[in-house]
Amino acid sequence: MKAFQVKAPHDYQVADVEVPEAASKEVLVRVAFAGICGSDMHIIHGDNAFVRFPRITGHEFAGVVEAVGEEVHGVNVGDRVCVDPVISCGKCYPCRIGRPNVCSSLEVIGVHRNGGFEEFVTVPAANVHHLPDHIGLDAAALVEPYTIAANVLDRMQPHPGDRLMILGAGVIGMTILQMALAKGIEEVIVTDVINERLAVAKQLGATHIFNSSEHDVEKEVLALTQGEGVPLIADAACVPALLPQMLRLASPAGRIGLLGFSVQPSDLVQLEVIKKELTLVGSRLNNRKFPEVLELMASGQLDPLALVSHRLPLSDMPSAIDMLDHRPEEARKVLIQISA
Repeated sequence: MKAFQVKAPHDYQVADVEVPEAASKEVLVRVAFAGICGSDMHIIHGDNAFVRFPRITGHEFAGVVEAVGEEVHGVNVGDRVCVDPVISCGKCYPCRIGRPNVCSSLEVIGVHRNGGFEEFVTVPAANVHHLPDHIGLDAAALVEPYTIAANVLDRMQPHPGDRLMILGAGVIGMTILQMALAKGIEEVIVTDVINERLAVAKQLGATHIFNSSEHDVEKEVLALTQGEGVPLIADAACVPALLPQMLRLASPAGRIGLLGFSVQPSDLVQLEVIKKELTLVGSRLNNRKFPEVLELMASGQLDPLALVSHRLPLSDMPSAIDMLDHRPEEARKVLIQISA
């Protein structure tokens, strides 16, 4: 079968590999669609500290069950499914307190074990989620990015009437925007440096958009909020240098959600944190958010296909990577079609 394999940083190709066999508690999925994520790009560039090479990447995918292990119940051949990439032990401290997404021995499909950029992939049966009939396999491949959004919003604990500011209008920023609107947050400010992305944010329901390379965002946002600041700030830009600005723009009792994996230090002004009693939370992957996202997607409150700018075959993965590296303004979510 064909698979996109990263042998080492900057060393990747679409290669022929053996079809894997499902273990007793696993299922074999024929992958239909898989999305390219920023974390896949980090693996390709050697900027992901967690990956084990060589690796078939891809953690956003959906498909049809091709085979099931002998101990699998409730999942059958022919079922249409999407896959939660989070594999946890169930025994360590985070797992015991209901935080399996930061399990002490966490494994992530597409990072620690092979993922969805291949024609067939084996996954634990416990990680598959059945799809409602009217959710297509293309849309289902994008459930995972929305779980990232659901997780960071849950970590920030919105209150009725809260404003939200999202830094970064890429795919994750737009999933946070859609998820926030679905959860009843009525006012959402989005910033970015690419006008094309901001236009998409406006189309998807952002109430205010600012190009931070053309506007004084602090001045604009503080004027908009009558000097109070913003209760909720989600850092979907993942630029450590922006933390001081987020601290200044946060309202008293505000919550800031951080998503980036950068190892670069941030300047944290303790006075800003203490005088406003701010809460800074990290958010990693998702904590059992697939059912919530599937319900919202099935009800039409989320529009995943609005994020898709390109659909390409698996053979075009190298050109897709080149585009994302060198012409990011041309792309939003790049969806790879692997089987019909």
